[in-house]
Amino acid sequence: MTSISTESPRTALSWKLVPAGLVSASGVLLFGAGNDLGYGVLALGLVTAAFIDRALMRHLALVAAGMVIISAVPLNADLSTQHIVLMGGALALAVLVPWLVSRFVYGEKIIRFPVKTGRKWPFTAKLYLAGVVLLGYFLLPVYLISTGVYQNWPDATDPAIFWRLFLGVNAVGIWDELFFICTTFTLLRQHFPDWLANILQAVIFSSFLWEIGYQSWGPLLTFPFALLQGYTFKLTKSLTYVVAVHLTFDFVLFLALVQAHNGDWLPIFLY
Repeated sequence: MTSISTESPRTALSWKLVPAGLVSASGVLLFGAGNDLGYGVLALGLVTAAFIDRALMRHLALVAAGMVIISAVPLNADLSTQHIVLMGGALALAVLVPWLVSRFVYGEKIIRFPVKTGRKWPFTAKLYLAGVVLLGYFLLPVYLISTGVYQNWPDATDPAIFWRLFLGVNAVGIWDELFFICTTFTLLRQHFPDWLANILQAVIFSSFLWEIGYQSWGPLLTFPFALLQGYTFKLTKSLTYVVAVHLTFDFVLFLALVQAHNGDWLPIFLY
């Protein structure tokens, strides 16, 4: 609106933060608390954005569409065929709908999934991957077992469950990067400084991870992880790399889950 556009850049940013903050906070209610009040907060964020900045409203609507889609299905580690199809379909739509609307309705090319960047990973990037393994090795067993949250994931004693759990953990990890980093973070960066856009996406990201099982003091791990993934994507501009980081961490998570349920299977952790 004209009244907002004549304000100083700092004041305009403060105004825009109101609707974006509401959308981000709605993720805490929808995913973190499982409270339907989140839909009202989400709608309020979009309505407020319509009065403050129409371009922001259009992009927040894409994020909101994805959030509503994934909130419509139970987000847990149920590995039955029916739930895998249901949750998998919702996660796919949550990425496809914002991309399709952005590309073919808005006529934008903002949401991208850069796989082949043509850049080689520097030594520091490879070193970071090794650091992720070490961090996961020392933190994940302590977190999962001391809190008992490993029980949010099924026991992988049965071979079929073992492989479904492995594939499910990795599939959700890839989806996290597609929606929270390549979609949500990318859209928010059009309106906010990178650091602020990163915080806003990390709130939704870590709220989603809470619902799928990372509870107790899990946000102390997931929120910094979400921030690091956004920052890493900003630096590398590579979906391939952030997915590699995420799947490396998730592989350690998978091994820790197996040991938490069956201590004799993989006695490779110190805890």
